Amino acid sequence: MLCQRTVAREVDAAGIGLHSGLPVRLRLQPAPAGTGVVFRRVDLSPPVCIAARAEHVSNTQRSTSLAVGGVRVSTVEHLLAALSGLQIDNVLVDVSAPELPIMDGSAAPFVRLVESAGVQEQETPRQFLRVLREVAVEEGDKVARFLPFDGFRVAFTIEFEHPVLRRSRTHAEFDIARRSFVDELSAARTFGFLGEVEALRARGLALGAGFDNAVVLDAQRVLNPGGLRFADECLRHKVLDALGDLALLGAPLQGEFRAIKSGHGLNNAAVRRLLASPDAWELVPAALPVRAVVAGSG
Repeated sequence: MLCQRTVAREVDAAGIGLHSGLPVRLRLQPAPAGTGVVFRRVDLSPPVCIAARAEHVSNTQRSTSLAVGGVRVSTVEHLLAALSGLQIDNVLVDVSAPELPIMDGSAAPFVRLVESAGVQEQETPRQFLRVLREVAVEEGDKVARFLPFDGFRVAFTIEFEHPVLRRSRTHAEFDIARRSFVDELSAARTFGFLGEVEALRARGLALGAGFDNAVVLDAQRVLNPGGLRFADECLRHKVLDALGDLALLGAPLQGEFRAIKSGHGLNNAAVRRLLASPDAWELVPAALPVRAVVAGSG
């Protein structure tokens, strides 16, 4: 039987917030079994704790933000994806500002941070949230749904009217039963369009964005000097974001998540719809270790 896991020791990182542009320090600390992922705003006195649960989602505009009592922590999805991909169940995440550091725009720096800390297996068995029947949410031509599946799979379809994105594949499936989350997904960076920057910054967003932490596209091409890390990097990042949002279920998923043109808002709506449907899921003990893969066509 698989047991819960935490980090073996404290580790620190520093950077700036993607949207706030503010400097921030982050520390991962071991946590007892059953704690889950808990963010602590240590810049406040006393510190405020915010559990990584769907009911605490306060904003999904260009990232996922959590809040308790008016205190928020933003852009949590990349760290949550890394913790989920590495099967870390319990950790305290101390942050010194309202937004996590964006690092290089992907989950890879967080993966390296966890790997540097090491992993401690705990005595309490893991439990999976198993999907029993289909649960779906729709918003126009956008769809996000959960389906029963003996494993964990994410299937994602994107559609952008951009030459680079039209040339790459538009559909991918992520199946935990096969290859590595670290190799196939963690390095995919967040992306944005140059034409949107002025409007975003007028709304207080993307103040810390740049070529070192995002893929930037103009009307025709990728502007980053190094180009893309994967031909379909933007698609892979949408899968990565979904993994972070699914981590807010509060337990690792046993089932399939299928999304068409979904984003943080619809991902979270689907998570909330599933949790609000007690006949659609159950908690079960984990029996086998899991790994990850991306495969698809488009």
